[in-house]
Amino acid sequence: MTDPLQFPRSFTWGVATSAFQIEGAASADGKGPSIWDTFSHTPGKIIDGGTGDVACDHYHRYPEDVALMASLHVDAYRFSIAWSRVQPAGSGAWNEAGFTFYEKLLDELDSKNIAAHVTLYHWDLPQGLQDAGGWLNRDTAYRFADYAAEVARRFGSRVKTISTHNEPWCTANLGYGNAQFAPGVADLKQSIQVSHHLLLSHGLAMKAMRAVGSSAQLGIVLNQWTSDPATDSQADRDLAAFEYSRSVEWFMDPIFKGHYPELALRAHGANAPEVQDGDFDLIRQPIDFLGVNYYFRHYASAETPPRQPEARLGKTDMGWEIYPQGLTELLVKLHGQYELPPIYITENGMANPDQVVDGQVMDTQRIDFVQRHLAALLDAMRQGVNVQGYFLWSLLDNFEWNSGYAKRFGIVHVDYATQRRTPKASALWYREFIDGQRRG
Repeated sequence: MTDPLQFPRSFTWGVATSAFQIEGAASADGKGPSIWDTFSHTPGKIIDGGTGDVACDHYHRYPEDVALMASLHVDAYRFSIAWSRVQPAGSGAWNEAGFTFYEKLLDELDSKNIAAHVTLYHWDLPQGLQDAGGWLNRDTAYRFADYAAEVARRFGSRVKTISTHNEPWCTANLGYGNAQFAPGVADLKQSIQVSHHLLLSHGLAMKAMRAVGSSAQLGIVLNQWTSDPATDSQADRDLAAFEYSRSVEWFMDPIFKGHYPELALRAHGANAPEVQDGDFDLIRQPIDFLGVNYYFRHYASAETPPRQPEARLGKTDMGWEIYPQGLTELLVKLHGQYELPPIYITENGMANPDQVVDGQVMDTQRIDFVQRHLAALLDAMRQGVNVQGYFLWSLLDNFEWNSGYAKRFGIVHVDYATQRRTPKASALWYREFIDGQRRG
């Protein structure tokens, strides 16, 4: 990868995290429990037995972490607010101590001229709402809108963007479809109904945030992929088309077209969601930006066992195929399918089995991964896709959901025993790359 990659001077370069993965302080200063607190404390749910109780202790170490960001010369920081930190039960009283934490974090970012990009929901539903039915309960969508309005009222003039949801596909399919994520339900019909309530909550929140006069750009973050047939067989082609419809189009079509995709809706049959009159009018709110998270493509094989991709560039420590051109293909396809607002690549990165050796972490594989994906991104932009920024996942090694602390996505290594932060080779490379972009 020797060709220079030159992005527009106005392009945003950032890093990303999420609240439950880094904050710790699980019950500090009035924070209520979330479904991930409950899930991670349930024996057998987390591969290494880890919890989010301490994580990266960002709640207490945020000044150090913001200074780290500043040292890497990033423009922007994407992070999520823990709903149960600012509203412990998910309804009712607000927790001022929780809001104070985020106010101090914003002050710290302001002092370093780092723009804040806020996500309202990164999978950590207050346990109080789960006890009342969680996302399967339509009322949760209305509680989410109340929460969104309060965050926008307080912080809407201080942050660059507010995303309603991060990867609602994961909330529905991993939380309710196969029980891999909190709350740990395995029920296809429930997962599809949950996906509808998540979309409804997005639309309600967009309306609520606009009603309070937020000046932030408002949008949503979706994890997306192309789906390629493993062979030219009709079965593989049909499977690829269904996967794209049930994953990408299932969330994009309601937001941009006001209905569910016919292919997936027909295939879901009796599992199709219950939709009330006017729901799609609520869901189809104009959005100011679309966040796209890209990690891999889907490889559709109807064979048993399924045929695996060649993985010419190898796989990440998650076992995911490294497939940069899928980012180009995805963005160009979306550009042709929808009337899109500006796009941010809100997550892209890789897990790598990083180790500190003589005070250094030489994660050259991650540098290669990012370079290749940035080249793919630039290719899509040259084909007319309006992309405004890129957020590398993740700033810190952190709690990687059901994998616990076994997988490291960070460009900064975290020693969980001591909380020592060590910038990896990829962090130093990213700083030099950003500097080069600014020099033009």
